[in-house]
Amino acid sequence: MTAYDMPPLILAAAAGLLIGWMFFGGLLWTVRRALASPSPALWVFASLLLRTGLALAGFYLVAGPHWARWAACLLGFTVARLVVTRLSHSPAASTVTPSAESSHAP
Repeated sequence: MTAYDMPPLILAAAAGLLIGWMFFGGLLWTVRRALASPSPALWVFASLLLRTGLALAGFYLVAGPHWARWAACLLGFTVARLVVTRLSHSPAASTVTPSAESSHAP
C-alpha cells in the first residue's frame, strides 16, 4: 500500500462514518417514534427497508469494486455505531439501583 492509496481509503472511511451515523441515528429516531405510535411494526419495518437500502447503495457508490474501500467503509460504519450507541444512552439509565425487594427470590 502506498501513500497514493490512502486518500481514497480515508474518504471511504469518512463516508462509512456518515452512512453509519445516518443508519443508526435513523434507527434511534425510529425506535422513539415507534414507541409513541399506534402501529410500531409498520414504523420498524419501513425504517429497516429504507435504512438498509440507503446504506447498501451508499456503500456501493463509495466503494464500488474495491475491496479495501469496502473494508474502510465498514470500519467507518462500525465506528459510527459505537458513537451513536454511546451518545444515545441516558445517564440516568446507567445509575439505576435495584430496590430492596428485588434482592431476594420469591
